[in-house]
Amino acid sequence: MYKEVLENISGIGLYGIVSILIFFVFFSGVLVWACALSSKYLKNMGDLPLQDNECPEPITHKIQS
Repeated sequence: MYKEVLENISGIGLYGIVSILIFFVFFSGVLVWACALSSKYLKNMGDLPLQDNECPEPITHKIQS
């Protein structure tokens, strides 16, 4: 049944091509972004869970009256 319905829809192949292109562009963008990160930044982010620093006090907004 589904095969018959999909065969009668004109231009259905375009959706597959567009979805693959969107995936490829997104994946390529993430790959370029990840490769562009500096090693100093990655080292700093990797060491964050191992640091014994206390959590900073939360930022509170004082309402002026």
